Amino acid sequence: MCRSEHRPIFFMMSDMINRILLLCTLAVTVLCSGCAASIKGECPVDEREPALTIYLVSHGWHVGIVVNTADIPDDVRLVHEDFSSAGYLEIGWGDRDFYQTPRPHLGIALKAIFLPTPSVLHIVAFNDSVAAYFPHSEIIRVRLSDAGFQRLIRYIAASYDRDPVGNLIPSGAGLYGVSQFYRSQETYHLFRTCNVWTARALYTAGCPVRPFLAITGDNLMMQVRSFGTMLRYKSSDVILP
Repeated sequence: MCRSEHRPIFFMMSDMINRILLLCTLAVTVLCSGCAASIKGECPVDEREPALTIYLVSHGWHVGIVVNTADIPDDVRLVHEDFSSAGYLEIGWGDRDFYQTPRPHLGIALKAIFLPTPSVLHIVAFNDSVAAYFPHSEIIRVRLSDAGFQRLIRYIAASYDRDPVGNLIPSGAGLYGVSQFYRSQETYHLFRTCNVWTARALYTAGCPVRPFLAITGDNLMMQVRSFGTMLRYKSSDVILP
């Protein structure tokens, strides 16, 4: 959900939570084996074809989507006007209490996993390159068709809760940099984790992912590696072309 230098306690708990979710993922895999059809979509786009680029950034437990603000349609609002000058937005979604608690504990984590709970979106605005802004994260570049990108952006926009006149509803300052939480209308639970939400966004864009196998960040990134371009591997400072 954030970089480790910002929320160390969060990452002290991540191994334990990932073990729980791994067992759940294995159970889901057994139950759903044979029920997933292959996906023929508009992702990835051939390097010789025009495309819009997004990035998947792994923080270990949590994977965020980074989009170029210039690519966002004028009729879609993902942030307040104060963020409109940023070159990029990192977008994440997750359990409201766990995401926004300064010192999350195991009780909140277990509640998020096993009980349906309210959720929020976390938006980070920045102007550096994606690799420079997230120097310690695994980063994968994905090329989408224009139609696929439009579907992804509108999937994200549909996740927001809004006031009676359609405005976004802030839910507190974000975790790092220029960032903000916003209320979401969706519910977080075991089979709709933050990474399942991100996988559904990719699936909506036409990418060959299986959201039910993306409960953890590692599960999701493993799938994205099969069709995206790796810019940085785990624990590596080498940026690939």
